[in-house]
This record gives sequence, structure tokens and C-alpha cells, in this order.
Amino acid sequence: MRVFLGITGASGVIYGIKTLELLKRVGAEVHLSISRVAEKVIEHETDYDVEEVKKMADFVWEEGDLTAPPASGSYPIDAVAVVPCSTKTLAAIANGVTLNLIVRAAEVGLKERRRVVLVIRESPLSLIHIRNMEAVTLAGAVVMPAAPGFYTKPKTIDELVTAFAGRVLDALGIRHKLTPRWRL
Repeated sequence: MRVFLGITGASGVIYGIKTLELLKRVGAEVHLSISRVAEKVIEHETDYDVEEVKKMADFVWEEGDLTAPPASGSYPIDAVAVVPCSTKTLAAIANGVTLNLIVRAAEVGLKERRRVVLVIRESPLSLIHIRNMEAVTLAGAVVMPAAPGFYTKPKTIDELVTAFAGRVLDALGIRHKLTPRWRL
């Protein structure tokens, strides 16, 4: 499976990094674009080095490169994930404003009827955020608030984040056994 993964500058970049790690574990070909703000947030919120994160991907595209293959509907990407998805990026996708490659890849995914998953990391939500989430949902995207489950009884933040990243793979249509499932 070929996946475009965008990591934007919302807090919670660890969700994007864990999603990247799990995508690689299932053998997906990952096309990665990290926004400039996300690079700063990675340095601020995590112990990861931005270059270390980029090395996990098969292809890395600059945020401003609208000539990159994932910017075209003729390039065969199976799914698009924006993890985390800032509300600025959400607004751009919802309103068709091509600010950068991350937004363009999501727009292409929607127009080509591919799976598009947007992990929103914002709280509280304004009516504007909610309307933008409605717009992208009506256009075919899956909106996933970064709201991890606790049914796995995580003992660490890493376990919590990894379980949520597993749910992102589920939403992308990728079958896996990497994270715990609900059971009574």
C-alpha cells in the first residue's frame, strides 16, 4: 500500500510519528511531508530528531513542492493521512485552498475518492472547526479527533499513542495486528 502522510504543526506530532512507524511495520510505502511548523513542534514536544523521522519514510517531499508526484491525481497513492491535522490545514482542505503539498495531497485524495484520514488535535472546538469537519466529512474524509481510548489499559504514554496510531491504520483500511483490540 502506498500512503501519503502529512504531519502538520498542531500539538501531538507524536501521533504522526507513531503512525509512520506502524505504516513501516506493515510494509507500506510512505510518502512523507512535514510542515515547517511541525518540524519545530517535533523538536519541542518529542525526543525525535526531524531528520531521524524523515529517514523512516520511503520518500520525503518538501511542504511547498506542489510539483511532487503526490500532488497529482495520476500518481497512484492509495490513502492519505494528515496526523496531526492543524485546524489551519483542516480549513484549507475544507475550502479547497491549496496552501501546500499536504493540503494538495488531501484534496487529490478526496477528488480521486481515496481514503483520506484527518486527525484533528484541537480542543475546545469552535463552530468554525465543526463546520470544516462537516465539510471534509461530506467530501469523503474520515475525521478522527486525537482522542485515544483507554480500554487497552495503557501503562505509558507511548502505549496510548501507539494504540491510537493503530486506529489510524484501521481508518486507512490497513489490516494489522500491531495494537490491542476491544474485547470484554
